[in-house]
Amino acid sequence: MKKMKHLLVQTLEELKKNRKPISNVNAMHRDNITGINKLALWITVRVGSMGFFIIIFIWTIIWLGWNSLAPANLKFDPYPAFVLWLFLSNMIQIFLMPLIMVGQNLQSAHSELRAEEDFNINKKAETEIETILMHLENQNELILQILNRLEKAETKISEEKS
Repeated sequence: MKKMKHLLVQTLEELKKNRKPISNVNAMHRDNITGINKLALWITVRVGSMGFFIIIFIWTIIWLGWNSLAPANLKFDPYPAFVLWLFLSNMIQIFLMPLIMVGQNLQSAHSELRAEEDFNINKKAETEIETILMHLENQNELILQILNRLEKAETKISEEKS
């Protein structure tokens, strides 16, 4: 029975000393972004919005409308020259780039929310695990006390028989 004392697991305090502290990786990421990356993120957030997409769409309609319907002396890029080329060659790039970025921003925002929620769940689980470990530690102490009493009682009975 005395051998049982040596089989005890680490105490909660020992476990706390050995583990790495929990950190919020989202906050660490925000804190470690360089200036140029902050600029890139700022541009991505602004360009990757439906507002920017609408501005590009309206600008393209105005550009095409003006150069197609305005009086000949006021057209700065008369049809079909540059306007047609602009419309055909760049329309896909102009419209798809912001739409793709909008989708990426939405996915990123969702991913950020999931990561934050996972972090909160992990913090809660850690608290619950620590509580369970404290209960187990208390149970170990109680079991050791019971074992000590049994050993004393066994020794007392052995002494009375002899």
